[in-house]
Amino acid sequence: MPKLNLLTSIIFFFSMATLQVIQSQTIINGKVTSVTGMPIPGANIYLEGTYDGATSLDDGTFSFPTHETGTQTLIISYLSFETCRMMDEVLSMRDLSISLRENVNALDAVVLSAGTFHAGDHSKINVLKPLDVVTTASALGDFIGALQTLPGTTTVAEDGRLFVRGGQARETQIFIDGIRVFTPYTPTTNNTPTRGRYSPFLFDGITFSTGGYSAEYGQALSGVLLLNTINEPDQEKTDVGLMSLGVKLGNTKKWRTGSLSVNMSYINLAPYNAILPNRNQFIKPYESVSGESVFRRKTRKGVFKLYGAYDSTNFELIQEDINKPEGLFFKLDNQNAYFNGSYGGVLGEAWSMHAGLSYTHAKNKRRIDDRAIAAVEKAIHAKIKFKNHISNYWRLYFGAEYLTTDFNEPYGDAPNEALEYGFRNDIAAAFVETDIFVSKDLAFKAGLRSECSALLNDFSLVPRVSLALKTSSKSQLSLAYGSFFQTPSNHLLKFNTNFKPQNAKHYILNYQHNSNGRLFRAEAYFKSYDNLAKYDSDIPRANSYFTSDGKAYARGIDFFWRDSESLRHVDYWMSYSLLDIRRNDDNYPKSVQPSYVNTHNLSLVGKYWINKWRSQVGLSYSFASGRPYTNPNRTGFLNAKTRAYNNLSLNWAYLISQQKIVYASVNNVLGFKNINGYQYATSPDVTGHFNRRALQPAADQFFFVGFFWTISDEKNRNQLDNL
Repeated sequence: MPKLNLLTSIIFFFSMATLQVIQSQTIINGKVTSVTGMPIPGANIYLEGTYDGATSLDDGTFSFPTHETGTQTLIISYLSFETCRMMDEVLSMRDLSISLRENVNALDAVVLSAGTFHAGDHSKINVLKPLDVVTTASALGDFIGALQTLPGTTTVAEDGRLFVRGGQARETQIFIDGIRVFTPYTPTTNNTPTRGRYSPFLFDGITFSTGGYSAEYGQALSGVLLLNTINEPDQEKTDVGLMSLGVKLGNTKKWRTGSLSVNMSYINLAPYNAILPNRNQFIKPYESVSGESVFRRKTRKGVFKLYGAYDSTNFELIQEDINKPEGLFFKLDNQNAYFNGSYGGVLGEAWSMHAGLSYTHAKNKRRIDDRAIAAVEKAIHAKIKFKNHISNYWRLYFGAEYLTTDFNEPYGDAPNEALEYGFRNDIAAAFVETDIFVSKDLAFKAGLRSECSALLNDFSLVPRVSLALKTSSKSQLSLAYGSFFQTPSNHLLKFNTNFKPQNAKHYILNYQHNSNGRLFRAEAYFKSYDNLAKYDSDIPRANSYFTSDGKAYARGIDFFWRDSESLRHVDYWMSYSLLDIRRNDDNYPKSVQPSYVNTHNLSLVGKYWINKWRSQVGLSYSFASGRPYTNPNRTGFLNAKTRAYNNLSLNWAYLISQQKIVYASVNNVLGFKNINGYQYATSPDVTGHFNRRALQPAADQFFFVGFFWTISDEKNRNQLDNL
């Protein structure tokens, strides 16, 4: 009997202990859903700092016990949704109803992309990669040439600058680290394309907007090109290039808190012209010396950058001219210096800022027969921008900037005339903009920009807005509207400043599908112009009559397709643009299609890597329909069209070893006889007929060969991405 009582006592003791443990546990339970009420299975729910937790079931419900007491933090997380943190008494964590918001920073979230192309490693949707910018066969190592293979651009082979959706080249502005570049192109002569001044391999991010861009950017009627310098180089290295056109040398040094990159090049076309003469009669062949440097310094909360570039260009030649049997003499001597300092950093938990200052000093001396022209442009751009990351769903940007341009141009018909023209233009601007993400499938951007021009005595306030909507997990639809102002260009303001700011309004509809290495874009747009500058003479002169009565419209549709997956070792893209435009500006007597616009533009770019040959082979084909020109033997203005433009270019890069490359390219390999227009005699012959000559490129083909050597501790690096 005592044994039975002892056993009973033990059973009773353990029963009471177990009951006490059970009673000391708390059951946490509830249901996890999206904001639309859909159950979220597989969500991770746990108490912070403990092993107590569970995973939600198919219906979103969860339940788990805990011994924790008092105030605790419950964490609920799931892929592509924002993590939820709930702090409360454990006893109150019963029958919870938890709604998770989608994470707008997820890779599959909507992107505000109407009118914008990206090239870089930090964008969710890249149309181009950094490598593409400099390995496109027709680009000849110039990032401007690579961008001309994208839809929305027009082929103007004799010019070389960016012409966007019916706008003149000066309607597209270029920025480095958010700061304006006033003289982005190297100088040239008639019927010879220019190039961008700046080396592409100093930049790791490029954003090219063909319309509807941010309120942060102004003084651009058609587009903006944003270049961002590399924040942190990946290694110390020395780059050496020996080319058929000259030599180049680059070096990068790194230390714990900063780095310095320096690049120099010397170009001289004398040897090339001696072997392959062209249609120009050079007295002194093209020669240029250029250098760039980027200094970077990391601080505790940000990065300071100082970018500097200088180049000097000169040449003398005699060009064909139907009105001068002896030819037209042209001499150029140009020096250009550009400095850009910027700082970007964190101010607090949700605040950041970016500030920058640039200075440009460009001196351009030209002699055309006996006429001497010496233009000097000095320009400053200062900007400060603040960002408040209020939440993942709401971001606020605002800032201000100041731009000043001092332009002076002495002009003389030696020795009888000496005149001087010029102006000073000061512009102050402010902007505010916000991004609002309703969900990861719907986002808005809305902004206001104000500008005050002292020269034109004008104040403007314009809105810009865009919307993006995910239509499926791989596709989205975007809309954008914006109003944009720009002062007339230097070649008009130097004679007259009684203008209104030129205005353009953009309306854009964009569809984009991105899946498994394949990207498709289709974009329709409409642009209307007001207050365009006009004059009544053949070219702007001091005695011309100037007005702001010009108007225009441009409308069209652009298509882009890129595929890097369907064919092994093959990467290619295709673009097509259809443009309908009528402009009545400059000296046009009526609204017409301008002489620099093609109705149809088509580009095909392909690259193929051949392992057996250790080579990359590329091709680039461009087609553009004919452009208008005026034939004085017919009635009317811009009454005829050139034949279509065709260009097939090839390139080949061969790896001698991992750090040594031989590179060769041929532009217009089939030798198409492209014609950019016609020059007519100023007077008719005895039969009353105006004779003409075709405006052809200086050479139908261009050949390039180079050897590139990278010297670094990491032996697997080379200059393939710098070619």
